Amino acid sequence: MNMKIAFVGKGGSGKTTLSSLFVRHVVAAGAPVVAIDADINQHLGPALGLEEAEAAALPAMGERLPLIKNHLRGSNPRIASAETMIKTTPPGRGSRLVRVREPNPVYDACARPVELDGGAVRLMVTGPFTDADLGVACYHSKTGAVELFLNHLVDGPDEYVVVDMTAGSDSFASGLFTRFDMTFLVAEPTRKGVSVYRQYKEYARDFGVALKVVGNKVQAQDDIDFLRSEVGDDLLVTVGHSDWVRAMEKGRPPRFDLLEEANAHALHTLRTAADATYGLRDPERYTRQMVHFHLKNAEAWGNERTGADLAAQVDPEFVLGEEVAAPA
Repeated sequence: MNMKIAFVGKGGSGKTTLSSLFVRHVVAAGAPVVAIDADINQHLGPALGLEEAEAAALPAMGERLPLIKNHLRGSNPRIASAETMIKTTPPGRGSRLVRVREPNPVYDACARPVELDGGAVRLMVTGPFTDADLGVACYHSKTGAVELFLNHLVDGPDEYVVVDMTAGSDSFASGLFTRFDMTFLVAEPTRKGVSVYRQYKEYARDFGVALKVVGNKVQAQDDIDFLRSEVGDDLLVTVGHSDWVRAMEKGRPPRFDLLEEANAHALHTLRTAADATYGLRDPERYTRQMVHFHLKNAEAWGNERTGADLAAQVDPEFVLGEEVAAPA
């Protein structure tokens, strides 16, 4: 099964560390993985073992948006040009779809293999964010590259896409938060940690988003009790101190099979919970949500910015599901 999994949480919650551990866990199990760093702070590469200079040299998806759009547009007659595509543009008949395993020009331009114990992960990054990006257009174009990629991603067996996201409001404005089979919200046992959970839960409620909380930096039973009282059954698992993680953060990670048993079990629990959502998939709803946010963005700013009627990009006969054939 192909699972699209997001890790969200406030800065400093340990979200990137847990994203990287989950990626290592799935790769060690032999599954192909695409990992995407879509956080404002780009730390996933180093967390997967890259030197800072190597991570900084990774090709930024946000800077290759024209190439991404040109490829995904394919021969879709509803899209007049790549310039009229926005971050929410849905695929239709003639669009080029991407798969986890298959090579394509988007991977050639934007992805790099990172060797891990027992295999490798294909890593993609939005690119570093600057103060200027946090205005409007550039910041959206960077996360928009991720949304376009996910909108055109088709399933294959036993594959994973893991996205390290920010918990910021941008994903709610665009619909990016609806693109995942499972969202893991990493929360510390603090009032601020659970307030992020409440915000996310409220936004996601109307869209059928599968959301589970990973309690991080848990030191005692009192921390677990606090989280349980605040988030209830959404608390899936808790994680405490890890000597393995401390060594990794110093740039000297031991072999992954030496990760503490309790933390290895927690990662297994995350994967089991994510896999369980596969049977709940609804391709028609998934496509309908894509269209909903596209029309919303088209009306709010897209039509004016592109000078086109972006509602015409919607192919009413198209549903993105596992049975979608590859375009000619």
